[in-house]
Amino acid sequence: MGNDMYSVEQVAERLGLHVRTVRNYVRDGRLKAVKIGKQYRIARADLEALTGEQAPATTAPGHAEVSSIVQIDGLAAGAADRLSTLLTAGAKAPRDAPGQLRIQTIHDEERSRMKVVILGSPAATADILQLLDGLLGPENGLFGAAASR
Repeated sequence: MGNDMYSVEQVAERLGLHVRTVRNYVRDGRLKAVKIGKQYRIARADLEALTGEQAPATTAPGHAEVSSIVQIDGLAAGAADRLSTLLTAGAKAPRDAPGQLRIQTIHDEERSRMKVVILGSPAATADILQLLDGLLGPENGLFGAAASR
């Protein structure tokens, strides 16, 4: 059976729930399960459907993911919006580097500080960091009076 099927107890432990709660999910139809004898078994796909998460796929040897946090000080709200849009577009652009690239940005207006969180393959992350470095250059006008418009 392997790890493709879980008992109610295993699901409860993984989700940090009481066993009775998981059984109620099964009975209410919120969690699909198969009854084998007197016990329920929950397929990995059904557990993923409940949690909205995907279990880590088996990856080829040598798979690597990089997480980077970039802090940018002195960035006005308008410039932060512009930079966020440019980075998001850059992340969706086709590239030679394989793998998914995820970017999240947050701007603290009070401190004029922006944080950019980048998750992806090393090559894709390097591409987006290079784009970010280019966008932050003085010729792009993200800092200063023109940026706050």
